[in-house]
Amino acid sequence: MALIDNGIEKVRAFELPAGIWADGRYIGSPRMALVKWRSCWPDMFYQVYVNGRYAGVTVDSQQRQMIVQMPTSLETPVRIEVFAVKPEEADTDFSSEIDSSIGQSGRVRISMLRGQNLPIGATAQIYFDNGAGEINYDNPLNDSPLPVTKAWQDKAGFGMSKFGTSDFGYDSAAAVGLGKGSFGNGQFGLDADTFEWVSPPMQAGVYKFAVKITNEAGNESNGSETGQVTVTPAAKPAEQVSISSFDKQANQLVLSVS
Repeated sequence: MALIDNGIEKVRAFELPAGIWADGRYIGSPRMALVKWRSCWPDMFYQVYVNGRYAGVTVDSQQRQMIVQMPTSLETPVRIEVFAVKPEEADTDFSSEIDSSIGQSGRVRISMLRGQNLPIGATAQIYFDNGAGEINYDNPLNDSPLPVTKAWQDKAGFGMSKFGTSDFGYDSAAAVGLGKGSFGNGQFGLDADTFEWVSPPMQAGVYKFAVKITNEAGNESNGSETGQVTVTPAAKPAEQVSISSFDKQANQLVLSVS
């Protein structure tokens, strides 16, 4: 793995104020944060990832802070990670390696577009077939319904409105959400905002998942099903290795692994 996380400590994120009053009070800006850290690596560059997505890289090996863009929701927790990388790999996006750690744990990540056709106040339920081939819509996998929009800021996003209805005739060009989601997956191939759900650890097998959306009035959509998803958890590491026997004549050592 090209990302190095050991040797990096005291990672801190500070909200950047949009303005300061004369009495010292300030107006917060939830979209930007100053990230600082300490490191034992003098010759490495540093990449910052926000919720598993590449947010930026330092300009040299001495830099220990960076301003990054944050999700607009005021209620959703944000995961910020700092990694050291070799200088020749500084501009490489390793988001897929972070995602792969979920697959190795036997978990499944379902990413959904938060489009304009999903009403404010809607919730999502996740279902699966338990490897049987037919989705069981009686028992959702998630413990409680997933809010599609936790805050009003989540509703907007570049490429998520109807074409030509925003400022200056552009497609939601003035809305929050630019650069927040999966590139090319929004309307007209533009960027769009997403929300995600990660399953608990699952056994090895082939599964199908489905999502249903329910609005505030209780109206439920039809299930939107995925294709087949193969889950192959990483092998459980050995907790103890001991010598069972040693045959001097055959020069053969027998190990016991548990």
